[in-house]
Amino acid sequence: MNVSYRWLSEYIDLNGYTGEGLAELMTSGGIEIDVVESRNKGVTGVVVGRVVTREKHPDADKLSVCTVDVGGSEPLQIVCGAKNVAAGQLVPVATVGAKLPGDFAIKRAKLRGVESQGMICSAKELGLNEKLLPKEQQEGILVLPEGLAVGQSILEVLGIDDEVLELDLTPNRSDCLSMLGVAYEVGALTGREVKLPNNRVTDTVEQASDHLSVQIEAKEQCSHYAARYIKGVKIGPSPQWMQNRLMAAGIRPISNVVDITNFVLLEYGQPLHAFDADKVGSGRIVVRLAREGEVMVTLDDQERKLEPHTLVITDGEKPIALAGVMGGANSEVDASTVNIVLESARFDGGTVRKTSRQIGLRSESSIRFEKGVDPSRVIPALDRAAALMAEYASGLVLEGIVQEAAAAPAEREVFVSLDKINRYLGTDLSKLEVQTLLGRLHFPFELSTDGVFTVKVPSRRGDIAYDVDLIEEVARLYGYDNIPTTSIEGATTPGALTKPQAIRRELRRRLTDAGLHEVISYSFTHPDRAKLFPALSGKVEPIRLSLPMSEDRSVLRTSLLPQMLETAAYNRNRKNEDLSLFEIGSVFHTDEVELTRLPQEKHRLAVLLTGIRTSTQWNRKSVPVDFYDIKGVLETVVEVLGVSRLISYEAAQPEHMHPGRTAAIVLQTERGPVTIGYIGQVHPALQLEQDLNDVYVLEVELAPLYDEANFAIEYKVLPRYPAIQRDIAVVLDRGVQVGKVIAEVRETAGELLESVNVFDIYTGEKLGAEKKSVALSLVYRHEARTLTDEEVTELHGRVVAKLEQSFAAELRK
Repeated sequence: MNVSYRWLSEYIDLNGYTGEGLAELMTSGGIEIDVVESRNKGVTGVVVGRVVTREKHPDADKLSVCTVDVGGSEPLQIVCGAKNVAAGQLVPVATVGAKLPGDFAIKRAKLRGVESQGMICSAKELGLNEKLLPKEQQEGILVLPEGLAVGQSILEVLGIDDEVLELDLTPNRSDCLSMLGVAYEVGALTGREVKLPNNRVTDTVEQASDHLSVQIEAKEQCSHYAARYIKGVKIGPSPQWMQNRLMAAGIRPISNVVDITNFVLLEYGQPLHAFDADKVGSGRIVVRLAREGEVMVTLDDQERKLEPHTLVITDGEKPIALAGVMGGANSEVDASTVNIVLESARFDGGTVRKTSRQIGLRSESSIRFEKGVDPSRVIPALDRAAALMAEYASGLVLEGIVQEAAAAPAEREVFVSLDKINRYLGTDLSKLEVQTLLGRLHFPFELSTDGVFTVKVPSRRGDIAYDVDLIEEVARLYGYDNIPTTSIEGATTPGALTKPQAIRRELRRRLTDAGLHEVISYSFTHPDRAKLFPALSGKVEPIRLSLPMSEDRSVLRTSLLPQMLETAAYNRNRKNEDLSLFEIGSVFHTDEVELTRLPQEKHRLAVLLTGIRTSTQWNRKSVPVDFYDIKGVLETVVEVLGVSRLISYEAAQPEHMHPGRTAAIVLQTERGPVTIGYIGQVHPALQLEQDLNDVYVLEVELAPLYDEANFAIEYKVLPRYPAIQRDIAVVLDRGVQVGKVIAEVRETAGELLESVNVFDIYTGEKLGAEKKSVALSLVYRHEARTLTDEEVTELHGRVVAKLEQSFAAELRK
């Protein structure tokens, strides 16, 4: 909601408050003001002038030489290039010394040898938003309406000397979607009275009911429908002051009749609609739900297929408007319109919302109906608009309002005690102070002898329903800054992260420190993508959404990797091919096709690497990422979590992963080994499908790691005794996993083995096609004494023998 400071000042005294000061006051009172914008973009010295004469420039076909009266002793000679300039017009004139937006100063000048003593301005040159101007004012110079005084400041004429407050309203404060609602709010904050507009209508003797009848068939969707009949209107531009008000609010003026309905909508918060009465041939207005297969053409010339839930206004037969959303082209007010049916109604917000979503249009009217309009303003707003049409469109308002209405909503009463107000706020307010605050809100009330307020809530404040709502009103008017600080009663527990939260936060920090970029992707995906990559355990069925945004986002994801591949493809298409990405997010699993129980939500970590690890430099070549880079990321993760010794790898061939460059990640738990994820290269076929280079990924389940994570720091005494190193090379079958060989070495050597590392793997014709040589370096050390050569030789021999026994290994000499 955009609120003009000058317009607001017509309803309440704003003396002593600038736009910024008013914004600060309203924000502190609970109505947040996002921006205070000046309508003056830097205009000074521009006045109203009358073009006395216009002659062709003697040396330029597209220029005119004009004499312009600006109220001075002599008219000014101004050279103008606009096509639409003509003698007799009132126009904005920037005199010598004036300034225009962009700090553009007006000086005396000669144009093709003819002196120019100023500039006749267009709307754009004055800093006005062309999109909000009437179409006839968007080209050429700005032609002003008659009746203005020559020499009058253009700032006053066009309402440029104004500020616009942009309100960021919460859903419960729909009462401030009107100028009167904002005025009541400012009045409550300042203690000043609100001045209501004049809506007195001068009726003719002729009865409106002779020309018009109203019937409501859909009473649940429309509780009140009222209409006036106005004869003999003359369609034309609305007065300049009204156009200024509309443009300040962000609405483009169209014609006097349409502008009046928009003006009253902004003033009262009550949407109105004007029909061409002669196009409503029967004179009947019937409010009903649309029939099956019914269609209508709306004001935007779009044919709309109506649904059975759509509320329509009809002439007894065909629809002439979508209730609360948009009028029909078959009843549009145009230049030939003479008689008007003016509508004011109260439509059900849910019904209007459904229609608005169906046709993809949210208008100023629909927004207000959706949030709920004040039922007490249906008739006052109708009378206000009728009075304005009589004054500015020369209309004759026929006697009486033709209407049908359900019973008026019951008056709401809310009870709250003074004791409860003070107890909730921690204050010591007196009865008089609370009475004063309720009076400023214009809330009628009665006070019992035991200090209980019975408050009658005005219908404009639909957000007041309970005693706590009244307590909030008292708090914000009293001033949040004035509420004393009090200690929390009872035992308190300091807040802290849970273990899983702390782990996720630490992983994010470590991975970003390592140079990876975090991505956050949709939890929704396409059914085909949900089938990519294997489930870690059991059967997994994609979970379909009841109301998906689109087919591409119609099921919940079962893995993080498909979206990461989407991200990689998106970046590659934009020439960003070197990626280091990670995501910590949720996947959703169920084994049911039709859900009968809640699915499982599981936290996972996924990492994707592709492209170049190090770029080409003068002293080195570029190096692409490989399996060991992604494995290094995983080793960083398990080291952070303190589970390095519990992690092992097993060769695996899961679907959509490279069959020879993928491993299962196994975690040793008290219940035994558990596969918690996979690490490796994406299958070449899938890489080709996604138009990607080699991509290495890992995905791990975090819940098992939460259980086993250990952040305790283990201190070890520096070794005091020397170590003994033995190297061996054993020949094995190519299918033997080196990880199992290392595990066997550790188990056989026991506590005396300090470390074991693979430093060479050799394959060649000399060994045979199905053989490989694995070279291991073993380091032995005792913590309390020096090992003898005999002890190490004996233990080393047992290690070799065990390898020969378990893997048919042969010692290579």
